[in-house]
Amino acid sequence: MGVWDIAALPTREQFGYWHEVICQAFVPLTPHRTLDEEGFAAKVETRRLAGTNRARLRSRPQRTDHGPREVARTDGAYYFVNLQLAGRCITTVADRTAVVRPGEFVVVDTAEPYFFHLDQPWQMLSFRVPHADLDAPLRGRRPDLGRPVPATGAGAAVTALMRALWSVDATTPGTAELADSFATAVAAATANPATTPGRPPGVTRAAIVAHVERHLGDRDLTVNGVCRRFGISPRTLHNLFADADASFAATVRTLRLERCAALLADPDTTATVTVIAAAHGFDDPTAFSRAFRRHFGVSPREMRP
Repeated sequence: MGVWDIAALPTREQFGYWHEVICQAFVPLTPHRTLDEEGFAAKVETRRLAGTNRARLRSRPQRTDHGPREVARTDGAYYFVNLQLAGRCITTVADRTAVVRPGEFVVVDTAEPYFFHLDQPWQMLSFRVPHADLDAPLRGRRPDLGRPVPATGAGAAVTALMRALWSVDATTPGTAELADSFATAVAAATANPATTPGRPPGVTRAAIVAHVERHLGDRDLTVNGVCRRFGISPRTLHNLFADADASFAATVRTLRLERCAALLADPDTTATVTVIAAAHGFDDPTAFSRAFRRHFGVSPREMRP
């Protein structure tokens, strides 16, 4: 379990820490202030339950982006089931913008861009669920992403289960059955019968990796960009990497780092570290250096001959 009470920090540090916390607790996200105010009081509490990460959040008004750049940096494929407790969340997915009000929930997919505008102080329960946990109850369909679901019918079951599961200890007998019931209820409340995932003939993981290796400097080397190139859905792309050693995003990052390392180790390379990194999708030199050191155990400059 993790608890982050940002109000306890000095006001000048609060928003920056909020940025770090939500990226750590969830997936790559970029928050933006919407009010000219001092400080940024917020609190996040997370709890694990099998493969699901449960979170309760409260915070100040803001916009939060999980755009193409954030999608490209996301490891794994998850759905977020967000139950609005207070305030409202103006949610945009693809060409749909909808207002999620207290008592309603919405589903978004980390493999696709989504954008939140929380224009009031707000509270939310947010459950991060791996794609695989919903695959069976969805039976080949897709959740209707970005659509507010009221607390009626199957939606009432989801709402009740989220409130109940939040307070359940992960070691309590029967929690696995409750988690399965939750996945079934989410599928029943959100499954879109008009969507059926498919894989065009000939699209393989090897073909995807070969494309990535040929286009390591391409700014559109994202989930959406590759899906457009091969005519497949984000789910299909992630499924292609489901039994691989690394996810699609991690594979892209590793291949880019290895290409950068090869260039840095080449005595004929005269480009600077910053130029090489930027040419391969790493716009932040500090983040590139951290990722490079994690992968190779040395800094980019130490790789120079």
